[in-house]
Amino acid sequence: MTTSLADHLRSLPDESLAALLALRPDLVVPVPADVSALAIRAQSRVSVARALDGLDQFTLQILDAARLTRNPDDATTATDAVLSMATAGPQPPAPTAVRAAVGRLRALFLLYGPEHALEVVPAVDEVAPYPAGLGRPAAELDPRTAALCADPAKLRRTVLAAPPSARAILDRLAAGPPVGSVPPGALQAPPLGAEDPVLSDPTNGGAPAGSPVRWLVDNRLLVPVTTGSSTAGGTVELPREVGLLLRRDSGPLGPLRTSPPPVAAAPREPKAVDSAGAGQTMEVVRHTEGLLEQLADEPAPVLRSGGVGVRDLRRLARTAGLDEPTTALLLEVAYAAGLAGELEMPGSATGRYGADQQVLPTGGYEVWRAASLAQRWEQLARAWLTMTRQVGLVGRRDDRDRPITALSAEAERASVPATRRAVLGVLADLEPATAPTPEEVQDLLDWRAPRRSRGRDAIHREVLAEAAQLGVTGLGALTTYGRLLLGDLTSTDGRSDDPLGVHADVESGEPSSAARALDALLPAPVDHFLVQADLTVVVPGPPEPALAVELEAMTELESAGGASVHRVTTASVRRALDSGYTADDLHDVFRRRSRTPVPQGLAYLIDDVARKHGGLRVGLAGAYLRSDDETLISEVLADRRLESLALRRLAPTVLCTQYQVGRLLGALRDAGYAPVQEDGTGSTVLARPRIRRAPPRTSVTSRTTDPLAAPQLPMPRLLGVVEHIRRGDAAARAARRAPAVVRGGAPGLGGGPVPAHTHSEALAVLQQAVRDKALVWVGYVDAHGATASRLLKPVSIGAGYLRAEDERTEMLHTFALHRITAAVVAD
Repeated sequence: MTTSLADHLRSLPDESLAALLALRPDLVVPVPADVSALAIRAQSRVSVARALDGLDQFTLQILDAARLTRNPDDATTATDAVLSMATAGPQPPAPTAVRAAVGRLRALFLLYGPEHALEVVPAVDEVAPYPAGLGRPAAELDPRTAALCADPAKLRRTVLAAPPSARAILDRLAAGPPVGSVPPGALQAPPLGAEDPVLSDPTNGGAPAGSPVRWLVDNRLLVPVTTGSSTAGGTVELPREVGLLLRRDSGPLGPLRTSPPPVAAAPREPKAVDSAGAGQTMEVVRHTEGLLEQLADEPAPVLRSGGVGVRDLRRLARTAGLDEPTTALLLEVAYAAGLAGELEMPGSATGRYGADQQVLPTGGYEVWRAASLAQRWEQLARAWLTMTRQVGLVGRRDDRDRPITALSAEAERASVPATRRAVLGVLADLEPATAPTPEEVQDLLDWRAPRRSRGRDAIHREVLAEAAQLGVTGLGALTTYGRLLLGDLTSTDGRSDDPLGVHADVESGEPSSAARALDALLPAPVDHFLVQADLTVVVPGPPEPALAVELEAMTELESAGGASVHRVTTASVRRALDSGYTADDLHDVFRRRSRTPVPQGLAYLIDDVARKHGGLRVGLAGAYLRSDDETLISEVLADRRLESLALRRLAPTVLCTQYQVGRLLGALRDAGYAPVQEDGTGSTVLARPRIRRAPPRTSVTSRTTDPLAAPQLPMPRLLGVVEHIRRGDAAARAARRAPAVVRGGAPGLGGGPVPAHTHSEALAVLQQAVRDKALVWVGYVDAHGATASRLLKPVSIGAGYLRAEDERTEMLHTFALHRITAAVVAD
């Protein structure tokens, strides 16, 4: 069979072979040595399974028809036989659809050969042993069952005589798969209607009438594959002939659907879908930024087993006002986008977890904050689409009954990117703004790729929920910018002239089409605010980066959203003064940014705090306290709230304490004073917060979307691969034509010393070939000790080496003379 397929591949033109490699890119990893190796790989179980995984339900059913219609003598089928079986049902598909499906199978070389003698690749039977969900023929299972199936009338009467409980089992197995497991004792129990002197078996429902499985086995409608025992279950199989009889109403292949199932939901208003999604994107960016700021203030320790602990995740969720699943999703996405990472800590800094690493923002976080809102969301969405993390596993337990934590290795799943792309691809292929139910999405996936979607309902629902949380979908439908983002990623996967993505819009700084579409939906960033009489500051939209920095320094956030509300307090003004602002700077900011008159109370608050600010000076003693105001120094010394500091006067304007500067500053501020710290020269030390960042991390968006996918090569490269395979095939044929003395080599490096006269004769032949410019078959031992032969045109001999041109590749090679075993002039 392999030789037949290899010969068939050899007869194809280069363009047809390149088309096969384009449809099945796994065949070129690595590049096959020759056509025979390509044929073996194309029939391997792994490669065939990958090809079957990408087929839709109808094409798989047509492949099953080809398997069921094979001739027992030569295992071939014909297109007409496949068409006859496919159209045997009550609602037959169009013949053109059947022939198109056969054409797809032939293009993938799951079927090959002429239309009147098609052959099925043998590995298909290994990957899917039950075609169309039907069992093996009765002749392969049991001779008595085969005798029953040979009499159609008797078989039909036996099926009609089956009790209702037995008929239910038959109908279930007829729908596929045809093999079922039976509980312990079911095959040993008496059949239905027989006397049962033994107590009833709970396995059989407690009924003393007997077992329906035993009735089916006794009447040759089921064949035991493994009998089992009273303590171990067995398995039974439904013969193919019985399954075909039970499918007489639906057809031998079951219901055939040539197109995906329809979606009942009517399309929504596109503007409403985009507006809902855009609003969610603003929330995602805001919550992600807040989560990273929490990590900057209080980094989360990394467990020794990896990941962030359950307690720290709960703390982050509680502080951010989110539930734990959403917090885990945003943390995983931020980590995948390169916005968060681990920082190595010294051993003395380990906490109760015994960790030597902490999770906190990276340097890329600052760059991300400076970008526009749409670009920030796009970076998060791209990271979600490409990361190999199944966030839905966080909080569950692994095989060892241990909780799976966020950022831990247990949540790694290499197939998740392809699953996300498949689910969103279903939404993208529907009419814009169509919102199918999760059940309809699952039905569409089951038709598109039934082998991939089988048993993955839970993760498909997780993808839909995560897409809604991240704003990729709105009101259950794919948004316009989400569709553009998905198309951009798909086109990037197929682009081979830029495999590293270095020319991508995101990397070059230019907004992508998705970011531009989202930008048009979001409110424009504002550079102003409204100050009210109660000292609240209303920002009527997302603030520009510069305004956001100023608000963070001067105000306290009260509520966030599309329009955020901040409040100016004594503590916030003092914090701004500590970070280097002066009173004039604060007045200028509020006067320049506010679209309403600055309240007089705000000006008084700034001036009052600024007047007190810096009246006291703190330095090292432990710490000292000085002031030009002797009255203020005396007041501090007499203040009972500061007795714990044990202050003592060194001079009329100087106090000192044994405690450090930080404690002195905190106690004075708690008592209502406004001190500032100074260094040894008397200069003010600005109290800007110390920013700690993890080392930079590369975002997952820089790698291929699907780590399990084979590389997609352009046609010129595929033709180059085909040329390489052709050359390898020619070399293999040439090696078989080489003289026996060259192919077999001679005793030498591989098996003992070379006789002197043999080696001398080989050198003489080579020297003569150099003079005559003749072709020579050369046998030699390669670096691995294996014997090989080539047809060469010697160029020169000297310094212990032969330089010769390979006749097949037209490349110049160098051979050590002591490795040459034989040389024969070509005929």
